[in-house]
Amino acid sequence: KSLQSYVRKLKTRPDDEELKELYGLYKQSVIGDIDIGICPALLDLKGKAKWEAWNLQKVVRLSKEDAMNAYISKAKEANRKYGI
Repeated sequence: KSLQSYVRKLKTRPDDEELKELYGLYKQSVIGDIDIGICPALLDLKGKAKWEAWNLQKVVRLSKEDAMNAYISKAKEANRKYGI
């Protein structure tokens, strides 16, 4: 299974904070530390939220492997909470 498959089939959409956390963990687990140095413009709220979620993983120095494990744990938690 792909990492994203844990989240794609949820019956109910997780809230924005959960999605941001999942996004940041996913990007950290697949790519590693954020490679986009400048935060998107203030008017790009979605891009800014994604950048901040991913950048947080770099700030807390989360390795790719630890991010993957955290992502899987959060995705399983979302599956229990929202169903598939």
